[in-house]
Amino acid sequence: MKITVIGAGNVGATTAQRIADKELAEQCVVVDVVEGVPQGKGLDMWESAPVSGSDTMIIGTNGYEETAGSDIVVITAGLARKPGMSRDDLLAKNAEIVGSCAESAIKQSPNAIFIVVSNPLDVMTYVTMKRTGLGRNRVLGMAGVLDSARFRSFIAMELNVSVEDVTAFVLGGHGDSMVPLPRFSTVAGIPLPELIPAERLAQIVQRTRDGGIEIVNFLKTGSAYYAPSAGAVQMVESIVKNKRRILQCSVWLDGEYGLKNTVVGVPVKVGKNGVEQIIEIKLLPEEAAALQKSAEDVKANIAKVKF
Repeated sequence: MKITVIGAGNVGATTAQRIADKELAEQCVVVDVVEGVPQGKGLDMWESAPVSGSDTMIIGTNGYEETAGSDIVVITAGLARKPGMSRDDLLAKNAEIVGSCAESAIKQSPNAIFIVVSNPLDVMTYVTMKRTGLGRNRVLGMAGVLDSARFRSFIAMELNVSVEDVTAFVLGGHGDSMVPLPRFSTVAGIPLPELIPAERLAQIVQRTRDGGIEIVNFLKTGSAYYAPSAGAVQMVESIVKNKRRILQCSVWLDGEYGLKNTVVGVPVKVGKNGVEQIIEIKLLPEEAAALQKSAEDVKANIAKVKF
């Protein structure tokens, strides 16, 4: 198994380190345009291998030749958000960056599955699909995995319980109109609305929507990377080990949930072939309306992308 991570910034480097620590690949290649950065970080990570006990070889490079034959490509390249910026503010510049990266990577690894982490996430997933020419089963966006993790962490904090006992559902675009679904979220199988009063639950839902910008406002000069990298690696692991996890990922929809020609987060079965099944759940009218609005927001931003 060979995995390429494009982008040696905080998200990319942390993703590569997690891949190595879990020994998910024989070789992990980190690509970045800044000379010396991927080489230095890659060497530093490899020198940690004797301590962590991992035999995953990490290579840093500025070119794509070393990525040839990758089974999975994780795209983290792009500009990070700063205070006052929305994910959508990054659209034009990151579409150019991500599109170029995707095009370069697919030439070297035509059989790879692509996982997109760059923001605005759903639009960048669309850009990757278009620039690579791949079918939707081989291009997944890491969105719902992260949003659900944030929702789960806030629920665990609120109830003072283990995060392992919390499951949470978040659909829609990775942005302000995402759709956390308390009705499908549980603690040890107990529906969330039975444990948390509606008013307080609404506040936790809103904090989930604001999860990214909350961290940006703290950091001021960067954005989240520990949780996003963990989400990406969970998807990588499900593919590498053919675990067939049901994860909320951003995918191109073609009629599912009544949505077409847009990319949003929905539950999918993730295995060795990428997206192996898109799972449709029955939504209440208000939930379906919220998902429709979120999908329309993404579609409007997709329309702004110029190729």
